[in-house]
Amino acid sequence: MVDSSWLGLEKKVIIVTGGASGIGKHIARTLTEAGAQVIVGDLHVETGEQEENGIYHVQLDVTKKDSVEHLVKHVVNKFGTIDGLVNNAGINLPRLLVDFRGEKPEYELDEKTFDLMVSVNQKGVFLMTQAVVREFLKKGSGVVVNISSEAGMEGSNGQSVYSATKGAVNGFTRSWAKELGSHHIRVVAVAPGINEKTGLTTDAYNEALAYTRNITVDELGTDYSKAIPLGRPGRLDDIGNLVTYLLSDRAAYITGTTVNITGGKSRG
Repeated sequence: MVDSSWLGLEKKVIIVTGGASGIGKHIARTLTEAGAQVIVGDLHVETGEQEENGIYHVQLDVTKKDSVEHLVKHVVNKFGTIDGLVNNAGINLPRLLVDFRGEKPEYELDEKTFDLMVSVNQKGVFLMTQAVVREFLKKGSGVVVNISSEAGMEGSNGQSVYSATKGAVNGFTRSWAKELGSHHIRVVAVAPGINEKTGLTTDAYNEALAYTRNITVDELGTDYSKAIPLGRPGRLDDIGNLVTYLLSDRAAYITGTTVNITGGKSRG
């Protein structure tokens, strides 16, 4: 374990949404290793559960204002304050704008799928940030880290709505940083690219993504490292370490920007 005491995150109270699995789970563990008190808000946990490393769980639906406000109130009552928020909860359902091959109409974009992704990825970030920033304003400090995506800056074949919601997250980040800077509140986004497998992708997801890209499911396993200047996919450690740094006072002059973490793959 790397000594992270220089970050000064000991005893800081930080909420990670969608932190029960995947990238969010890794971010939560990295923050805990840095000494933070982490609260995971997730649909798939029970309120009050606590891991051996001290991570505390609160059941959360980021699309419901009542659920969001309950989490914030619960955390403040139990831990006394909130110092940071990681908006990680998200959903990605690959869909084509038009099923031009006419073979899989279920993989053509419809209103239900559109509304779900916008509700989780965009509305959820708004609801969580608004509720937590109300607490930040009381103390005159705080940090929000939004988990965006390379797709939000580059676009992505078969993932137009996911890309659009992540583009909106980047817009939130820039705008809220301008609104909140005078209150000593920072807002930053992190945009991962291709990463090591988390084991969370389902057969349905893989089938949908393959169809939207007109390739086979087996071809999804292509070695992407040739397209990445650093020669490898990102590691969950890379993302966890960056988010942890951005939440710390060592990053005190970083706000209103989206940090790519793509191994050099992104343009621009």
